[in-house]
Amino acid sequence: MAKQKVVWSCLECGHRQAKWTGSCTICQKWNTFSEDVEIEDKLKRFEATGKPSAKPMRVKEVSTNEFRRISTGMPEFDRLLGGGIVSGSLMLIGGDPGIGKSTLMLQLAQNLAQQGLTVLYVCGEESVEQTSLRAHRLKVGDDRLYLLSETLFSNIKLQIDQIKPDILIVDSIQIVYKSELPSSPGSVSQVRELATEFMHLAKGLGIATFLIGHVTKSGEIAGPRVLEHIVDTVLDFEGDRQHGYRLLRSTKNRFGPTDEIALFQMVAHGLAEVSNPSMLFLEERMREIAGSVILPTVEGTRALLIEVQALVAASSFSTSTRKSTGLDSNRLSLLLAVLEKRMGYQLHHCDVFVSIAGGLKIFEPAIDLGVLLAIASSFCNKPINPETVVIGEVGLGGEVRSVPRIESRIKEAVHMGFQKCVMPKRNLKGLSSDLLKQIACVGIDLVEEAIHELIR
Repeated sequence: MAKQKVVWSCLECGHRQAKWTGSCTICQKWNTFSEDVEIEDKLKRFEATGKPSAKPMRVKEVSTNEFRRISTGMPEFDRLLGGGIVSGSLMLIGGDPGIGKSTLMLQLAQNLAQQGLTVLYVCGEESVEQTSLRAHRLKVGDDRLYLLSETLFSNIKLQIDQIKPDILIVDSIQIVYKSELPSSPGSVSQVRELATEFMHLAKGLGIATFLIGHVTKSGEIAGPRVLEHIVDTVLDFEGDRQHGYRLLRSTKNRFGPTDEIALFQMVAHGLAEVSNPSMLFLEERMREIAGSVILPTVEGTRALLIEVQALVAASSFSTSTRKSTGLDSNRLSLLLAVLEKRMGYQLHHCDVFVSIAGGLKIFEPAIDLGVLLAIASSFCNKPINPETVVIGEVGLGGEVRSVPRIESRIKEAVHMGFQKCVMPKRNLKGLSSDLLKQIACVGIDLVEEAIHELIR
């Protein structure tokens, strides 16, 4: 019999210790320890074995001929992964319940099966009949697509050995378990062991594997951090259910760029790709409305235009309200302090609400000047020219700092038909003359200059 040892594992970082404590000494989070039973077995630990042997090789001797990418049939998804799915890669997809993870994976499985690839979809959370109903609604039904409703890893591995799939989709990693571990499915021990097993399967047999993961209340992928370290790619599904679009963001990618995004729109037949996100975010904006500013932002390698809206109203209470949606609330407090100090606006008696239209979340500092001008426009009740975009980071002294990737931002504004751009003066030096002929660029150094330029 293998010996069993009780350990306490942190749900956030995976740190293990012999006794329970209120906070984790590694990640400093509170109430994250759960009790697990660890098996000390001297026999072979992992069922999925990798390559038989390995030896050191010189870099120039390594052959990359076997390194190939598989097109998914979705151009936006391929761009997100860096050109397609890499054979033998392990990918983790997380998102809120009902956001569309299973729908996207079924559509992806259909596209891959139509290319002649064998796809095994492990639907552990649903029966085969439930998954087939969704598949019929999405018009998914290729002969090379197999459905398996199983949660025991040994049975899943047995089917993998028989079918020998090219693509494996596990929905979800928190529901699968190993019978050798006495802990419940979804625990730290189970998730860590299963992630390692699927990694050995992917690397040893060359199976491109997708793991669907649950998320916590804060929106982070549930389970220990070691889960994100093991996989090659981490994709986060974001979006507001009230809106019809979904945002897939790459937060880790060993085979392509990180912080890349792909936009999808939920329609009757599933998720449809959106090739022009700027048009989608701006199609409902109202012109000549106080408190509305258009600003270019960069997500990964793509520049897109978004609308920031602000509302400043007189407060009926002694303590004013500060609310923000889609941007950091601490950054909002900083911008309000700059406005009060540099312009003398009495905002401490007002309620301030700021939102990124469409439910998008933007955290880069290049949107500071746009947010500040939207607040000033609402406070003065004077609209900003709707054909103007605003770019710039704001410092504590009221100075407007330069931002990276300025040319791609301005090119996107030109593509969408805007005629004027207010930007940091330092960014004007690197712009080409051809680009300056297409749009009127105004360089500024201080916040006061931007307000006098756009709000008169």
